[in-house]
Amino acid sequence: MNMENQGATADPQLQQFIEIESQKQRFQQLVHQMTEVCWEKCMDKPGPKLDSRTEICFVNCVERFIDTSQFILNRLEQTQRSKGSFSESMSE
Repeated sequence: MNMENQGATADPQLQQFIEIESQKQRFQQLVHQMTEVCWEKCMDKPGPKLDSRTEICFVNCVERFIDTSQFILNRLEQTQRSKGSFSESMSE
């Protein structure tokens, strides 16, 4: 048996800590990706202030990015649930 697997199953606090840190990392990656996409889409030329058109573009871009990410997550969850129920029915 692998020592890493034993440690993770033996210490639920460690397992929870690792999961929380993984979620933080995924969130930071998502923010970085969203920033990069929206910056490329909306920012023509950087200046000392955002004009209203650029600000509106950023707001819309972020909202669409969040909507799209949520849609994809929901679709993946639905797919996993349908695969799970399909697998359960096949094993019966």
